[in-house]
Amino acid sequence: MMNIVIFGAPGAGKGTQSDFIVNHFGLRHVSTGDLLRKEIADQTELGLKIKSIMDAGHLVSDDIVDQMIDRAIAESPNGTLFDGYPRNVAQAENLDRMLASHGRSLTCMVQLDVPREELIRRILERAKVSGRSDDNEQTVKGRLLEYESKTLPVSEYYAKQGKRLQIDGMGKIEDISAAIITAIEKL
Repeated sequence: MMNIVIFGAPGAGKGTQSDFIVNHFGLRHVSTGDLLRKEIADQTELGLKIKSIMDAGHLVSDDIVDQMIDRAIAESPNGTLFDGYPRNVAQAENLDRMLASHGRSLTCMVQLDVPREELIRRILERAKVSGRSDDNEQTVKGRLLEYESKTLPVSEYYAKQGKRLQIDGMGKIEDISAAIITAIEKL
């Protein structure tokens, strides 16, 4: 059973590559954003709490996110691809504990490496298609700074465990997918 984290800056191609990894290995795709939206849509007790937090303009706490991730692990007997989680070292430590409590461990963290200028270009290009008003150059640069200061340390956390697979995120989507599968299958 595989448990994989897909990792990279905004615009690195995590969503695109997640679909390929999930299909190739038969994993459950667990996206924190999707989990939050589902709880809200289902109007669960937790979903109502999440909605009130988000409506007030606050970030959902690690405790709530961890609760949803733990439940997703329990509901994923064939393994999981984590997308958008962990976002900080504390969450990475929590993920290790949660997996262990289910008799599992993280197989690897796939890090998509893309130069900063290309990340900005990709996100601004995506904004033209999606019409997302928050994908402008100023907010993109702010999101990248946030990623670099809070999320990027997760990479070193997994590197110290020998679980980081660094993949060049530049080139054809199919070539990047093939490089990811080759790297995972070599483990």
